[in-house]
Parts: sequence; structure tokens; C-alpha cells
Amino acid sequence: MDNGYVILGIIALLFLSMYGFSYLSVVREKIAQKNEEKKQLEKEELRRQRRIKNQEIIDLRVSAFNKRKEEIQRELMLLERMKEKQKVS
Repeated sequence: MDNGYVILGIIALLFLSMYGFSYLSVVREKIAQKNEEKKQLEKEELRRQRRIKNQEIIDLRVSAFNKRKEEIQRELMLLERMKEKQKVS
């Protein structure tokens, strides 16, 4: 009977090790999936930051363009006024 308990212990250990081995692959897959999700989130964050940076550059260019446009319009108005003054005189 003493050997029976040893054999049952070995069989139980065998089943536990098989369960542990099969569960280990599941754990590894979950860890790999979490790492992949983390990398994907980092990529999305980088893309979002790049979009924000590019939008800031575009906004600066548009504001500079609008500022220059207003300056040109003011100069054209001044020239027309000077032209009208010359016609009146």
C-alpha cells in the first residue's frame, strides 16, 4: 500500500504538470497579447502627437499667410487712396 500512494502521487504530479504546461502556453499568449496591445497604443499615441504637431505647423503657416494677406490688402487700399488723391488734385 505504501507504493500505491507513491504511484498515486506520481500520477497526480503528472496530471498537475500537464495542466501547468498547457496553462503556461495560455499565460504566454495573454502576455504576448498585452504587449502587442501596449505597442499598438504607443503607436497610436505617437500618431496622435504627430498629427497635433503637424496641425500646429499648418496653423502657423495659415496665420502667417493670413497676416501677409491683410498687409497686402492694407497696402492696396493705401495705394488706391493715394491714386484717388492724385485724381482729385
